[in-house]
Amino acid sequence: LSVDTEREWILIPTGTASPDFFGGLRNGADHYANSVIALDGRSGEVKWSFQTVHHDLWDYDVPSQPSLVDLQIENEKVPAVVQPTKMGHLFLLNRKTGESLYPIEERAVPQSDVPGEYTSPTQPFPTHPPPLHPGRLEPEDAFGFTFWDKGKCQELITSLRNEGIFTPPSLGGSIVYPGTSGGSNWGSAAWDPQRGLLVLQQNHIAQKHQLVPRESFDESLRPRSQGSAVLDMDGTPYLAIQEVLLSPFGVPCTPPPWGTLMAIDLASGEKRWEIPLGDTRKMAPLGISLDWGLPAMGGPITTAGGLTFIAASMDDTFRAFDTDTGALLWSTPLPAGAQATPMTYQLEDGGRQYLVIAAGGHGTLGTTPGDHVIAFALPESSLDPPHSTR
Repeated sequence: LSVDTEREWILIPTGTASPDFFGGLRNGADHYANSVIALDGRSGEVKWSFQTVHHDLWDYDVPSQPSLVDLQIENEKVPAVVQPTKMGHLFLLNRKTGESLYPIEERAVPQSDVPGEYTSPTQPFPTHPPPLHPGRLEPEDAFGFTFWDKGKCQELITSLRNEGIFTPPSLGGSIVYPGTSGGSNWGSAAWDPQRGLLVLQQNHIAQKHQLVPRESFDESLRPRSQGSAVLDMDGTPYLAIQEVLLSPFGVPCTPPPWGTLMAIDLASGEKRWEIPLGDTRKMAPLGISLDWGLPAMGGPITTAGGLTFIAASMDDTFRAFDTDTGALLWSTPLPAGAQATPMTYQLEDGGRQYLVIAAGGHGTLGTTPGDHVIAFALPESSLDPPHSTR
């Protein structure tokens, strides 16, 4: 949740109406699902709501708290709400009314051919900034270490229904890109008001979603790869199979970087920079380190001094970047995965600044499990690196 203390409003991101991948029993747009909702903090009255996905069939819930910022638009200071989404869509809303600050296009999207299903004819697409994530995965985009495994990924992509973002789940299997882990997921974004930059993480992983009639499902259809699952969707005619698109080597079929960190200039809507977040040394044979970017869960924070701190990635590393340029300034290994958002604080006005991160690991990402809360003291001199006070 986020709180507008001036208005005493609570800003709430909401989830997908259940079940995730079949909507034939919940006809309509599923009002208030997949939305940002402003509630009066004293009465609970709905002040406004904005829906980011109509009748969601992809588990594109709004996964994180909105950011409350003030934007300068045509010489006017406008209180705004910034909401990242799993689709790579970034919505900028008027905090008073919930209306979009820039044009949103309701575009026609692919329709379901599953018996008994209902599909929204259109979905909202922001224009400022434009979508941050690629809208489609083509066979020629497939990644591989060799011609053989790349060819297998191309065959897999070609075999599935693939009409870009919002391709609905199908009986033969459909590509969902971005997958349910992002674009942007837990942790939301960080706002630097001095620079007018919004910093956020993005995942670039594709999935296969397939509906199977309940009476014809058997265990031979159950996927075995990491991050894959069968969802029962009790009460519907179908089960859903969810799989990450992986090569025979267990590597994503999508091209790297598989996770990035980026800064968006909210005034112009342009991307200032985008860099891979995370390297392969903990997963690759012989500890080979490739800065290809890895999937992540967790958000960044920014400081007035121009630093952006983030952990989040699968490589159990905490990093600091230059907010202006995206240059890496500092990194340190962590004893466990930190799929969380850091915080910074002082114990007294004018005192030493500290940085703290929770590192507990993440089952689906497969990061190192643990039970740690680690604090760092920022240097008294800009020439000294931060040091741990765990």
